[in-house]
Amino acid sequence: MLEGINALFLIGGLLLFVSVMATRVSARLGFPLLLVFLGVGMLAGEEGIGGLRFDSLGGAFMVGQLALAVILLDGGLRTQWQTLRLSWRPSAVLATWGVVATVLPLGLFVTWVLGVDWRLGLLMAAIVGSTDAAAVFSLLRNSGVRLNQRVLATLEVESGANDPMAIFLVTAFIAIIMNPADAGVLSFLGMLVQQMGLGLLAGVIGGKILAKLMQRLHLAEGLYALLILSGGILMFAFTNLVGGSGFLAVYITGIFIGNQRSHATEHVLRVMDGLAWLAQASMFVVLGLLVTPSRLFENGWHALAIVVFLMLVARPLAVYSSLYWFRYQKREVAYISWVGLRGAVPITLAMMPWMMGVNDSRLLFDVAFAVVIVSLLVQGASIPAMARLLKVSLPPQPEPKEEREIWLDEEASLQFSSYEVQAESDAEGRHPDAVATGLDAVAVRCFALMRQRTPEPLTPETRLQVGDIAWYFATPEYVEKLAEQFYQTGNATRTSQHFFGEFVLPPDALAGDLADAYGLVLSAEERNLSLRHLFKARFEGMPVEGDRIFIGEFELTVKETDDDGRMEWLGLKVPTKKTAAKKA
Repeated sequence: MLEGINALFLIGGLLLFVSVMATRVSARLGFPLLLVFLGVGMLAGEEGIGGLRFDSLGGAFMVGQLALAVILLDGGLRTQWQTLRLSWRPSAVLATWGVVATVLPLGLFVTWVLGVDWRLGLLMAAIVGSTDAAAVFSLLRNSGVRLNQRVLATLEVESGANDPMAIFLVTAFIAIIMNPADAGVLSFLGMLVQQMGLGLLAGVIGGKILAKLMQRLHLAEGLYALLILSGGILMFAFTNLVGGSGFLAVYITGIFIGNQRSHATEHVLRVMDGLAWLAQASMFVVLGLLVTPSRLFENGWHALAIVVFLMLVARPLAVYSSLYWFRYQKREVAYISWVGLRGAVPITLAMMPWMMGVNDSRLLFDVAFAVVIVSLLVQGASIPAMARLLKVSLPPQPEPKEEREIWLDEEASLQFSSYEVQAESDAEGRHPDAVATGLDAVAVRCFALMRQRTPEPLTPETRLQVGDIAWYFATPEYVEKLAEQFYQTGNATRTSQHFFGEFVLPPDALAGDLADAYGLVLSAEERNLSLRHLFKARFEGMPVEGDRIFIGEFELTVKETDDDGRMEWLGLKVPTKKTAAKKA
């Protein structure tokens, strides 16, 4: 028995090790990482080179549920209040009506394509009808593209909140198939309200309690992450047991904890990031072991037809009908429609009818698995390209190479951050302390310099060279400004000017002064407004970085906002002769 246990540990460790190492190849090829984990599992399975036979539906379902809980907890920890304020209304509509609006047309199409009963067709649509938090959080954050904040917030909050509706629809259609006599509309609506309400209530209460514990308890550093992980799983399981949505509860729990900054926050986020990766890898490897590749090829054409209809018809209709009243731009709606990523959630949901003995449930599982693979291949791999094509991406933002946060007490912290000197940056050739002079020579100080992986003494004659890594301590408000000194190269400046414009203006400047300087036509009422209020008067909705308005042929673009979403700087793009001639 001991040998069998050790063999199991050996196989599990080997699969995870190979999966993690394979991510290096995946990153270079632009291949979605989640597919790497799936591929490793399939290769190790009974039809792969490993030849392992794994057919434990219950075991795979348990791993999937636990992993999704950890991933949603980590996603909640990284969701800021500003993100929720910006997108909770449209995201809530997408997470409810959007799922229903996806399932209805897709269900009719599946019924026709597969030639099955309409109830089975709607069940298949419900299984693949919601976006997947694991796929969205992973692929968006590792895509290398910086999205418009409104688009990013909508996608992340939608994916974190739509699981309850998907589970409700799958449960309802299984009940209609298995026990049609007991299936009533009122009972289904009551179940939905119960799941949503209890999930929301449990998440708020659990999140507040755990956030307070994080502030007041003094534990060994390694125990804070375990406290949050165990508390999140506790809320997930308890909410499920009382009839609520555990997925919604654990996501909201994470939101409350992540927005209550304390001395333990940084350590928890770093550990939770690793745990979330472990959860994703374990879940997708196990799901890869469960599937039979030959059956995927048998249903490949059906899956391809379904995923094409889902991507090009059902999802766009659902997103358009959900966001119509929220004043999103057409290109933003198109991108949100495209990034309707499917991942582990549809596969996990497809296990439910299989375990409950629904007829043709194995067909549903195989088709759902194939839909996930195609979705990750096509949509997941095209996230950066589609963002640039639809113009919802922003220029890269200067960031520290590494960051560390030291808490001085329960409320005050100091940021340690490192920066690599790039060619043509403002920092090149200057003394490390001189870089901080224009910011705050007291609040920003260099305390270490690495040159060719060797500590370099700081003397009055020290000058920064390309490739040097300088470590500074600074208060949080200066971290990004300091990064600009090291990364604001000539190319970056040209990219920023091309996007935001050649001039930077304070939002409190008077619109009439700008009109007089460039001969712009404004009404008497608009001339007396600040640029901030002029922008808000002409722009419908809450402006975010990258949003713009036109004053004649001049473009006024939000260049920077603060933590509360207030405009801090605006970019002004003056039309060139070529632009003016083209518009004329």
